[in-house]
Amino acid sequence: MKKRYKLIYQFKIMLLDITPLIWRRIQVPDIYTFWDLHVAIQDAMGWSDYHLHEFQVVDPKSDELVYIGLPTEDDFKEVLDCRKLSISDYLSINNRKASYLYDFGDNWIHDVLLEEVLGRDLSVKYPRCIAGERACPPEDVGGVMGYRDLVEAKKNKKHPDREDLIDWLGREYDPESFDRMQIHFDDPDERLKNTY
Repeated sequence: MKKRYKLIYQFKIMLLDITPLIWRRIQVPDIYTFWDLHVAIQDAMGWSDYHLHEFQVVDPKSDELVYIGLPTEDDFKEVLDCRKLSISDYLSINNRKASYLYDFGDNWIHDVLLEEVLGRDLSVKYPRCIAGERACPPEDVGGVMGYRDLVEAKKNKKHPDREDLIDWLGREYDPESFDRMQIHFDDPDERLKNTY
């Protein structure tokens, strides 16, 4: 951890447009940047961090919606650098909600809700996932519609694309499966060094 901290932010992360709901409850240090939070969401949800991401949150100082991610030359709007901004400067008990978009092609939109601000438990290693339900969709499945097709093909042995979809997936996949004990959180600084 970069520096000492006393407070923990507890978030509920909910993947939108899929029912039943796919969600995670995570706890992270309040000193996290939005990059750090991005890495924790990726790890908790089960994404592989292959694609761009972006947070949308209301800036409490200006009351304006801001976009936070990794700025690129192709941005058509101002994107603030997630590596430089602390979550505690934007999210609080008075400003609890953010949106998190992962993969601008598949367009996975998550609601990020700050549920509680807690005191740090020195016996606990943070970040951590304390609850959740259902497996994350596979990378590059084709967004919500592609995911629905995959789930239907796994259920229906007569689905016309069943064999192709299962071959494409190349591994076992149970959409109902979730085990928080299987979640491993990467070091955000190491991820940054190894990815960008």
